[in-house]
Amino acid sequence: MEGEIKLTDKPAFVLNYKKAYKDVKMSHLNRIRWAVISFYFAMGLNFATWASRIPDIRTSMGMSEADLGTLLFSIPVGQLFMMPFSGKLVTKYGSHRTAVLGLLCYIFALVGLGIATERWHLSIALCFFGMFSNLTNISINTQGIYTEGLFKRAIMSSFHGAWSTAGFTGAMIGLGMLAFELTPLTHFLIVAAAMITIIFLNYKYLIRAKAVKMAEQKKKRFGKPDTILLWLGVMSFCCMVSEGIMFDWSGVYFKDVVEAPDSLIVLGYASFMVMMALGRFFGDKVIQRVGRKRVLQISGCLISIGLFSAVLLPYIVTATLAFMMVGLGVSTIVPTIYGIAGRNPNVPPGIALQTVSSVSFFGFMLGPPVIGYVAHATSLRISFAIIGIFGFGIAFLVGRIRGIE
Repeated sequence: MEGEIKLTDKPAFVLNYKKAYKDVKMSHLNRIRWAVISFYFAMGLNFATWASRIPDIRTSMGMSEADLGTLLFSIPVGQLFMMPFSGKLVTKYGSHRTAVLGLLCYIFALVGLGIATERWHLSIALCFFGMFSNLTNISINTQGIYTEGLFKRAIMSSFHGAWSTAGFTGAMIGLGMLAFELTPLTHFLIVAAAMITIIFLNYKYLIRAKAVKMAEQKKKRFGKPDTILLWLGVMSFCCMVSEGIMFDWSGVYFKDVVEAPDSLIVLGYASFMVMMALGRFFGDKVIQRVGRKRVLQISGCLISIGLFSAVLLPYIVTATLAFMMVGLGVSTIVPTIYGIAGRNPNVPPGIALQTVSSVSFFGFMLGPPVIGYVAHATSLRISFAIIGIFGFGIAFLVGRIRGIE
């Protein structure tokens, strides 16, 4: 299983578009960076808005844990359907176009979730939600990699920090909407209007670049996937499983296991998102000091310790602290892995990102539904304990890949 990856500070993809920006002032580069950050924020807010109303929608439709798990399978079905097309669309039309299109469709899918009145309505809406989340994810992360290429320092973690900040913001907005007793549809429409405004104000600052069509790139695109990228994808998968259950099941865990009062059900999700955001905003500086490998190992251990603590001590204070630890653990793993994949000199960054994200998002989308079935057969605490093993798996795997410093 051992492999070696050699990183380069100047990936080949930078040459595809960097000349067009070589004379651009730093103020304009910063405007590009903020535009990309705003798209990450909108993408995160869209998902967090749905996640904040999962317990409410589950109750209104009278669903059990297994019922909810079944419906959540619709998201990975949509992801799976779109996955073969996302990379091709980004390559052919450019991520600056597909990011706008994908995010708009993602927003409309959110509104569809609010319109649903029957379980099969919700299932169809979740399928579209998954489809456009995949296209949006590939497009915006491609923009993130391109933007990082214009700077002389790591900034990828800050982009994901904006996504996490949006998650916390979505949770707080969800609390407000519940306090005013607004329906999910009204809630989703209000947030949708705000996100469309974000797109309108920032789309023209996205980097206009397409992948260069080269014979060597075509050969790699259809050849055997890079082994190191696959292992990076597995590590990201483990992280995404842990992250996914926090998004979809943290509210249910606080309601059913911690038995928190209704006003504090979102506390676990919010505490997780706060630490996740903070960890990502400081992640680039930590990486510069201790290195990528050490950060990944420590982060994996934090995930496991946090989940095991929540299982052993299911009380409001201890569970909140445990979820904060999980948030800190998952904060830097995916941005770090994406950065490593994008700097692989053997594979074009677009293909590298597609490979890693394709593997990892199966964890994000398949993990929560599986948790529902395991929880129904055993208990939600046992489900969280099983996922806790994945963090130690990350720490083990990163130690088996040589060349990550």
